[in-house]
Amino acid sequence: MKAMVLSKVVSMDRNKNPLKLVDLPIPQPKGNEILIKICACGVCHTELDEIEGRTPPPKFPVILGHEIVGRVEKMGPDAHRYKIGDRVGVGWIYSACGGCEYCLKGEENLCEKFMATGRDKNGGYAEYMTISEDFAYKIPDIFSDTEAAPLLCAGSIGYRSLRLTEIKDGQRLGLTGFGASGHLVLKMVRYKYPQVEIYVFARNKKQREFALDLGAVWAGEIEAYSPEKLDWIIDTTPVWKPVVEALKNLKRGGRLVINAIRKEDIDKEYLLKIDYQKHLWMEKEIKSVANVTRKDIREFLRLASEIPIKPVIQEYKLEEANQALYELKTGKILGAKVLVIE
Repeated sequence: MKAMVLSKVVSMDRNKNPLKLVDLPIPQPKGNEILIKICACGVCHTELDEIEGRTPPPKFPVILGHEIVGRVEKMGPDAHRYKIGDRVGVGWIYSACGGCEYCLKGEENLCEKFMATGRDKNGGYAEYMTISEDFAYKIPDIFSDTEAAPLLCAGSIGYRSLRLTEIKDGQRLGLTGFGASGHLVLKMVRYKYPQVEIYVFARNKKQREFALDLGAVWAGEIEAYSPEKLDWIIDTTPVWKPVVEALKNLKRGGRLVINAIRKEDIDKEYLLKIDYQKHLWMEKEIKSVANVTRKDIREFLRLASEIPIKPVIQEYKLEEANQALYELKTGKILGAKVLVIE
């Protein structure tokens, strides 16, 4: 099979082509695993973190990708949930132990043995992959392969982020950064909470215009003051500056939810600019989002099919993965980027 493989940590400022196209044996399913013939795989900012060393290091070489849609090609001897030809998806959560205190209360995203697709196990920048049938999800028929791919991470983690805000209809929500996850959260909010006003902060003028087209009441630059104080803000950026800038726009008692696996160090001096009186006093909160659970993915797929949420996508061939990643790094984002695996 063809796969785009990462062999070491590199800086994409110095190397725009960190992934190499190689031929590998097709993996064989064992136990309750299924073999998936991959049709599409979304491109996520987390892949940049893996490439540039901001996540726990993968075991190299590794196949990245965790927004995967494909069809069941073969089943292990103990796999019975799906049948050959079924269309399934795979997200960031590849496996968890199932028996720890976190798994037992539905917080498998916090499991110490959590394994990530495309980091701890090979992912979707390839023609095939294997995974336990317990960590694959039926894809609703309403979505094409490329439409479904971003829903498995950008959408699902956005759904979790929105849940963690504890938002109520009629309140005000800020979205800092407006890429794949941000535009899906906006669509969710407009459906579930039609009276919520959405304020978007983005560095790119096209992103701000895109947000207004989708129904945001206001859009400004990262450093801007919103015209109204906000009850909740979700940050999806990879750097610290937007976090500090967002705090000034929170109401008393407001919560900032950071939807990012890591923050880059290039602007860490902004952390020193957090002023307790200005940014955090009056019971403001900062809450991080860690990974995603199977429940998040299942619930979001149902919600997305009800609305329905059709993400805005840009398609690339498998061998164009480096191009898609570099555009993502340099801020050339309008919706979600998806690799089409032929």
